[in-house]
Amino acid sequence: MVFPLPINILISLGIVVLAIAYYLLINKFINKSDDKINKLIIFVYYLIFFIIIILGLGFGFYIWGYDLKTYLQDLWATVGDGVLEKLGAIISTVIIILVSGFIVKIFRLLVRRSQKYMKTSNERRKHTILKITSSIVNYTVKIIALLLILAVWGVNVLPALAGLGILGLVVGLGAQDLIKDIIAGFFIVFEKHFDVGDMIEVEGYKGEVIDIGLKTTRVMNWKKDVKIYNNSSLRNLINYSLTESIAIVEFGIAYESDLDKTLEILAAELPKTRALIPSLIEDPVCVGVIALADSSINLRVVGKTSTEQHYGVERILRKEIKKILDAHGIEIPFPQIVMHEAKK
Repeated sequence: MVFPLPINILISLGIVVLAIAYYLLINKFINKSDDKINKLIIFVYYLIFFIIIILGLGFGFYIWGYDLKTYLQDLWATVGDGVLEKLGAIISTVIIILVSGFIVKIFRLLVRRSQKYMKTSNERRKHTILKITSSIVNYTVKIIALLLILAVWGVNVLPALAGLGILGLVVGLGAQDLIKDIIAGFFIVFEKHFDVGDMIEVEGYKGEVIDIGLKTTRVMNWKKDVKIYNNSSLRNLINYSLTESIAIVEFGIAYESDLDKTLEILAAELPKTRALIPSLIEDPVCVGVIALADSSINLRVVGKTSTEQHYGVERILRKEIKKILDAHGIEIPFPQIVMHEAKK
C-alpha cells in the first residue's frame, strides 16, 4: 500500500512524535517515582519503547514502498558469507579472549591465596600489593591478547610493536618524574620501607601514613593535617614504628634532699606504676643523676613503651612521680636567688 506523498510525510512525523513522546513520558515517570521502583517495570517500559521503534520503522518502510524483506535477505546472505569466510578468525578471537580472561582470573586467585601466607600485620598493605600486581598482569595480558587478535585478522603487528616502542620512548622522556615516582612506589611497597599506619618523619614533618600509592604517599600529623609526598621525594625518612619507643621524664629534687634515699624510693615505687600504664612494656627505672642545676639535682626516669605511645606514658609518669615525691616529703625545688647585703 502506497499513500500519497503528503500522507506519507504526516504518518512518518506522527511515528517520530509518538516515539519521542513515549520516551519522555518514561523518563519523567522514572525520575518522579520512588528510588525503589521495580526494575522489572522499567525493563517492560523500555521493551515497549523498543517494540514501538521497530514497528514504526517497519511501517515507515512499508508506506514508502521500501522492499525491506529483499534488503534483509541480501544482508543476511552477505553477512553469512562473510561470517563463513572469517569463521576461523572469529573462533580464534573468541578463544584468545577467553584464554586471556581465564589467565587474569587465575592469577588474581593465586595472588589472593598467596597473600594469606605473607607475614605482615597490615591488611591494607596486602591489598596494595595485590592491586599493583594484578594491574600489571592485567594490562600485560590484554596487550598481548590484542596483538594476537590483530595478527589473527591479518594485521602486521611488527609496525605496531615498533610504534609502541616509540610511544614508550616519547612518554618516558616526557614523564620522567612520573616514572621515578612509580619506581620509588614499587620499592617502598616491596622492600617494606613503611606500611599504612606507620609513624614516619620526612624533613621534619611527622605523622601517620594513611595511604600508599604508586605515585604518592599521604601522611597525617596529630593535628589531622594531611601532607602528600611524591614517592621519589621520600628520602632520609625516619620510621618510628619499626621498634618500641622510650618514655623519658626528667625532674629535679632539692639539694637538701637525701639523694640515696630518693633513688631507693623511686626504685621501689616506680615498678608499681606499670599496673596503671598498659602501654609500658618494661618497668620504668630511674637511671640516676643527669645534671647538677642551679637550684636542683636533676634525675631521669625512662620506660620502654609500645610504638609511639611514649607521649601519653610520659604524662602519666610525671603525675605518678609527683605523687611519690610528695608522699615521702621530697621537695621539688623552684628557682631561688641568694642575695647578699653589702657591709657599709
